Amino acid sequence: MDALDLLLNRVSVPRLVAPGPDAGQRELLFRAALRAPDHAQLRPWRFLTVEGEALVQLGELFAQGLLASNPEAEAPALDKARAMPQRAPLLVVVIARLQAHPKVPEQEQLLAAGCAAHGLLLAAHAQGIGAVWRTGELAYNATVAAGLGLTRDERIVGFIYLGTPERELRTAPQLPLDDFVSAWPAG
Repeated sequence: MDALDLLLNRVSVPRLVAPGPDAGQRELLFRAALRAPDHAQLRPWRFLTVEGEALVQLGELFAQGLLASNPEAEAPALDKARAMPQRAPLLVVVIARLQAHPKVPEQEQLLAAGCAAHGLLLAAHAQGIGAVWRTGELAYNATVAAGLGLTRDERIVGFIYLGTPERELRTAPQLPLDDFVSAWPAG
């Protein structure tokens, strides 16, 4: 796939089924993620893969997180939280590893981890793997973070769901550039 075609046409694929990416495809996904911009070579990211029975366990952790933040959560909301990880055969948790550094503020490190997540999404699209990046309140939930083994200096950047697209990919919208690009100073 041509690089510009990839960049111009990648779309999120929310409906995913098995099979998930194989070992060779996964290696390419993570190699692409590791090419993210990285001021001072801090490599401020790490990844957890979740699949098989672990998806069910993650769903239980999501339900625990929901209950911790909302003790009044009702059964339908808890069931929805339990089902979330099972929307794809493979889920990758992208984690920012924030480190004290005199020239690289935490915000830059968080952005670098976000770029790593985006690199993973692009590599998925290039290989015909469906992918969608999700966050939501559970990405910022202390119970979920603790259950995933995050340290106090780590943050969940997102949950990337990967698998085979259930249906044909939608066409990427063509946004008007003038809505987003302007010269400075204006005038």
